Amino acid sequence: MAKPKKKGGPKQKLSPLAARRKARRDKAAAMTPRRRRMKAESQRKGCAKGYDYDHNNKRCVKESHNRGGTQSKSKKDGTKAERRQNKRKNKK
Repeated sequence: MAKPKKKGGPKQKLSPLAARRKARRDKAAAMTPRRRRMKAESQRKGCAKGYDYDHNNKRCVKESHNRGGTQSKSKKDGTKAERRQNKRKNKK
């Protein structure tokens, strides 16, 4: 019988040392002034359950749409190009 999958477990198979280093890097990235401002802005907006604040569109959008993979393969998520693309869509 197969073991049930752990919910909320590690997403990557890293050695303990690599996991600690990654956690330290991630924490440092999350605490930059820009990221702290973005987090505060998201909390002020207070989106409904199931929604996240999209800093490019400046509005609440579905979590599934805001968590990556919404762009074509030729463009990165969260770029200035995405902001321009969204502005064009909204004008139509």
